[in-house]
Amino acid sequence: MEAIGAWDEYSAVAMEEMDPDKGSTVLLLLLPLGRVICDFICSGQQEVDLAVKSAKAAFEAWSKLSGFERGRVLLEAARLIREQKGEIARMESINNGKPIFEAMLDIDIAWQCIEYYAGLAGTLSGQHIQLSGGSFAYTRREPLGVCVGIGAWNYPFQIACWKSAPALACGNAMIYKPSPLTPVTTVMLAEIYAQAGVPEGLFNVVQGGVATGEFLCHHPDVAKISFTGSVPTGSKIMEMASKGIKPVTLELGGKSPLIVFSDCDLQNAVKGALMANFLSQGEVCCNGTRVFVQRHILDKFVQEVVKRTQAIKIGDPLKEDTRMGALISRPHFNRVLGFVKQAKEEGATVLCGGEPYVPSDPKLKDGYYMRPTVLGNCKDEMTCVKEEIFGPVMSVLPFDTEEEVLQRANNTSFGLAGGVFTRDITRAHRVVAALQAGSCYINNYNLSPIEVPFGGYKKSGFGRENGQVTIEYYSQLKTVYVEMGDVECTF
Repeated sequence: MEAIGAWDEYSAVAMEEMDPDKGSTVLLLLLPLGRVICDFICSGQQEVDLAVKSAKAAFEAWSKLSGFERGRVLLEAARLIREQKGEIARMESINNGKPIFEAMLDIDIAWQCIEYYAGLAGTLSGQHIQLSGGSFAYTRREPLGVCVGIGAWNYPFQIACWKSAPALACGNAMIYKPSPLTPVTTVMLAEIYAQAGVPEGLFNVVQGGVATGEFLCHHPDVAKISFTGSVPTGSKIMEMASKGIKPVTLELGGKSPLIVFSDCDLQNAVKGALMANFLSQGEVCCNGTRVFVQRHILDKFVQEVVKRTQAIKIGDPLKEDTRMGALISRPHFNRVLGFVKQAKEEGATVLCGGEPYVPSDPKLKDGYYMRPTVLGNCKDEMTCVKEEIFGPVMSVLPFDTEEEVLQRANNTSFGLAGGVFTRDITRAHRVVAALQAGSCYINNYNLSPIEVPFGGYKKSGFGRENGQVTIEYYSQLKTVYVEMGDVECTF
């Protein structure tokens, strides 16, 4: 086995107490370049129980700190991430396959998230309500307890920070299960939190797949679950959480529309379409993969998009000039190519890409590389237009009128994101108001500032990540009534 990095332990929970002989499964991790980088033990019921027990103990101490004191620890964690940015980004790129330049941006967003919620921690407060006769009431915003975060493989470190930062800021503990395809950098985050001064057990990492997730969701001492991933898995998590009446945050899939009107700045619209489809090899839930282009500019738009797509540099994700790395795994690689094959069978035209890419470097020959793809002659009823592909595949569809394109854009069970390119600002606001999507863009796409809430409508989930509103999803409100006079008794 070829190993990259010294990663012998993959759980940040009392490894010395765990017995791998009691039914736990050892997994070998194959990175997107086609090589094994590590093996790890899946956490079973025993390990999950240990994680919850240590998290509960840490919660008792952490929740009693003032918000200002918690914020100070989180600020130190953000500083340590900045300090270790290069090392974390390199491991993220090796583990996930995305280009190092993207991984560096992801780590920046991660520490900014922690820093943002560190600032909010000291501001958490309730409300005073004056009542008649001198009596009054007040509210207290209190932590939930032990929260569970279940992450996806496309943004491993960033998603872990998006979930843990608001949870910890509110005074909660968190047990985090990363995707079994990308287990490494979340352990680095656990180490950073420990170095920053969080109580032992406050942020625990458990490794594993479906079974481990089920143990977490069913555990009676877990207060909340936040999940990022597919709609079918999100539905199952919601069902499991309902057994214990646990609140959930679900950030699920999408098949988002990007609408390009003929009065747009064409070059900006082309750049926006590329950003909406090809970041992280197209493995982004909010991608605008249904690109609706007003018929008058369709030919010019397609010509420019194809030219720029063909120029995207594919290759070694650790090289600074690489703009597209490898897909996450062989099964996913085959699945994405299968969508392209089916699109051709259904009548779509492959304008560029749509096939495997074999780098010239022999060290990369086993990687899951694919040429970025633009599909033309697409129809709304095609599988490539209706289903989430989660790869570098853009479907271009013509439209004529605003009314028509809005009806088509909303004709989906998803509602994660949407975008519009136009110089008519009145139209822009009118269109995004009509889009049935939780995160919308005007004259840009796929930005994720930490201050702005992110989440979807319909089957794309509910709850929000980022922004001040997320505090509400990691806390609960207690109302206290204070009587200043005598009790009026009806008996």
